[in-house]
Amino acid sequence: MQDGTTVLAMMKSITARMSELTLPLDFDFQATTPCDPEVLVAMSPYWHMLWANASSRQSRVGLKASALVSLAREQLASYLQINPERLIFTSGATEANNLALLGHARARALELGRPGHLITVMTEHRSVLEPLRQLQREGFRLTEIKPASDGLLSTSQLIEAFEKDTFLVSIMMANNEIGVLQPLGELSELCVERGVTFHTDAAQAFGQLAFNFNESGIDLLTISGHKLYGPKGIGALVIRPNIPILPLQWGGGQELGLRAGTLPVPLIVGLAKAAEISFKDLNSNQIKIRNLRNELWNSLKKQFPDLILNGSMNQRLPNNLNFTIPGIRGNHLHRNLRSVLNCSSGSACSNGEPSHVLRALGRTKEESEASLRLSLGRSTTIDQVRSAITFITQAVKKLK
Repeated sequence: MQDGTTVLAMMKSITARMSELTLPLDFDFQATTPCDPEVLVAMSPYWHMLWANASSRQSRVGLKASALVSLAREQLASYLQINPERLIFTSGATEANNLALLGHARARALELGRPGHLITVMTEHRSVLEPLRQLQREGFRLTEIKPASDGLLSTSQLIEAFEKDTFLVSIMMANNEIGVLQPLGELSELCVERGVTFHTDAAQAFGQLAFNFNESGIDLLTISGHKLYGPKGIGALVIRPNIPILPLQWGGGQELGLRAGTLPVPLIVGLAKAAEISFKDLNSNQIKIRNLRNELWNSLKKQFPDLILNGSMNQRLPNNLNFTIPGIRGNHLHRNLRSVLNCSSGSACSNGEPSHVLRALGRTKEESEASLRLSLGRSTTIDQVRSAITFITQAVKKLK
């Protein structure tokens, strides 16, 4: 049987050997992130040794699994400064968003005896837009606000969108394509004043930004494991007290009766470990990645002054860069880069369609396709940035 130190050494060795292979450079860390070796080690025993069901508390191993889940919940809650009972584990951000939006809207409709009015932004992730549009089909009214050209929503825009029966606003903390950071403090304050529930999808922000949930004015918050070097298939929804939610599935009554199903103990342990690692070096990672991102942008802009930055540069995740290259065919650009650079023109969930986020900023279909989303990770080096600059420069000069 191998202990954690041995497993960690093996994983580092495999990672080192993989890095020696000629593979495309990774600049798509907003689509997903690799599982940190320490996370793999933390999860390892609970796949094959301590594999009990956390709901089976009649046995010692079941109690151990339950205790592990409680410990992970407490650890995650400490980063958000919340009561651990307010954190509900889900299969990921998509399920958490659906539970938050569908569950709360339907609960409020039952209380009020009628559907009401919902507000969001056109640039939200599909896992927010699609549940809200489903509610629209169920009789709720929905306003999708078009942001400013820099991707940001102003307080005046939100004020204008409020109606007498508005009860739910959903605005993501950090955009998954253009990386802009919405002014959530100001926007949530408007909702608090009106007694409107405020939801934010923080899948891209949790582990990259520090924030206090209790002081934020946010009522419902979504996080994801695979965006912060944790495992895929795990996420969570944070719920402020007295926010009614109807479950989307029924069964064993797990997670306060809001999310039935056997809890994936290894994934929960992995999510907590990934958060621990992310928050431990949060400031130093931010500075390093922001400097690399700025080097990437400044060098490309120097080569091609006509590049169009998509989204605010000041209010932006440190690892995100999104720009449009005028005058070239997007499919030709991505074909030229595919063998040397992992990147995208939009969300990983867009199924090849032109980015609805860029279209909302005013980009044409052709401009949206001729755009690059470059997202850096903790492992990104200056040499990789310089190589990416070279590859993009060669591809653009060839196509121009």
